[in-house]
Amino acid sequence: MGIVRKTKSVQTLLTIFENTEVALSSANLVKELAHSMNKTTVYRILDRLESQGLLHSFQGFDGVKWYAKCQGCSKEHHNDRHPHFQCRDCGKTECLSADFNIPELSNHKVEYAQLLLTGQCAACAQL
Repeated sequence: MGIVRKTKSVQTLLTIFENTEVALSSANLVKELAHSMNKTTVYRILDRLESQGLLHSFQGFDGVKWYAKCQGCSKEHHNDRHPHFQCRDCGKTECLSADFNIPELSNHKVEYAQLLLTGQCAACAQL
């Protein structure tokens, strides 16, 4: 992991991610942190934490960008190629440990792929 200057704002965001196992939307983070920092600061820190290999992002079914903790990534190499699941009922969004294969494409170099599964989480499916 790269060196991240731990200002109070950076530490606040890192603590939020340390205390959760699910992905968090940028919109919800901006709303949650509105009392302590402006939205530009939130987005700037999220981008910096992602570029340092501490977070990864993906786009949810609603077009909102979501962030989750990286596992073993670095500034030079993100290895978070895994699917994500988003519940259409409660909105819970999480990383899945399942693998998926990116097909080889002739005359193309794939640098990024995203797989988002949507449906009902276990809690919502029981209702």
